Amino acid sequence: MAVVSTRELGRSFSHRFGESPTAQIRIAFLLDGATPTQSIISSGGYVHGTPHPEYAYMLCTDGQVTESSAYQAEAVYSFATPAVGTAGFEASPLARDDVWSFSTSGVAVPTFRYYNGTGNADIKPLVNSAGDIIEGAQAIEGELRLTIAGNRATFPAANAIAVTGALNADSYLGAAPYQWQCLGISGQQTTEVVNGFQVTYWQVAAELTYKPSGYQLYLPNAGWNYLDGGVLKRATVKGPPPDNDDIPSANVVKLTAGGAIQTSGDPIILQRRVNPAVNFATYFGTPPF
Repeated sequence: MAVVSTRELGRSFSHRFGESPTAQIRIAFLLDGATPTQSIISSGGYVHGTPHPEYAYMLCTDGQVTESSAYQAEAVYSFATPAVGTAGFEASPLARDDVWSFSTSGVAVPTFRYYNGTGNADIKPLVNSAGDIIEGAQAIEGELRLTIAGNRATFPAANAIAVTGALNADSYLGAAPYQWQCLGISGQQTTEVVNGFQVTYWQVAAELTYKPSGYQLYLPNAGWNYLDGGVLKRATVKGPPPDNDDIPSANVVKLTAGGAIQTSGDPIILQRRVNPAVNFATYFGTPPF
C-alpha cells in the first residue's frame, strides 16, 4: 500500500530570546491501505537534514507519524538549528566532521630551571648559592588540553597504540616539535537510525595536551660518580678534621660533557626525549575552522 495524496495542515514557529528557533510543519496523508511508517514520513518531502522551506538555517531533526486509520495519517516534522550549523551538518554519522574542544589547566611538573631577573628570556639552572643542584622542586605550568571527537566505521586500534604517549614530530597547531603529547584514544560503539537505515559506528575521542616547555626531560648533568681518564670513580668530599678523609658525597656533583667533575659554572642541563615522535597532522588532522 502507498500514499495517495498529501496536504499541508499548518506551520508553527517559536523563537525565545537567547535561544535557537524551532519550527514544525504538519502534513496529512491519504492512504490506499495500511502503509509502512517510513514510506509515510518520506512522502511528506522532509527527511533528516532537509532545510525548512522558509527558514533555511533550520533543518529537519525529527519526524512523528500518527495513523488514525489504515487510510489516514498525520505527520509532524520538527526543525531546529544544528549545533554545527547548516553548512557542516551531515545526517549520516560517518560523514560528520570531528568536533574539537579546548580547555586549560595548571599541572605540577618537576623543574631544574628558573627565570632569572625580569622577563622570560634568561633561564638558568636551579642551584643554591654554593652551586649545588636543588632537587625535588616543582612548578605549576599551564597546560592546554585538546579533545578531538569523531565517528569511525571501526575503532582504530592500531593507530591508538601507535600514537598513545607519542609527541609531535613536526610543528603542529603552531607549536614546535615535542610540545604536544597524545594521552590516549577511547571509543564506544553505538547505533543510530538515519532516514530509515540503521548505522552502527564507533564514537572515538583522542585527547592531546600541550605544554610550552614541551615533553622532553630536562635533567642536570650530575651524579654520584664521575669519569677520571675513562675510569668510573665515586665522587667524594673531605670529611671533618682532624682526619679530613675522603668520604662519598651525599649529594650529586656537576659533570662536564665528558663525564669529569665540573669545578665551576652552572650545571649543564641535558635534554632527553623518552617518548616516540610521530606526525600529528597525519593522525589527527587540523581544526575545521
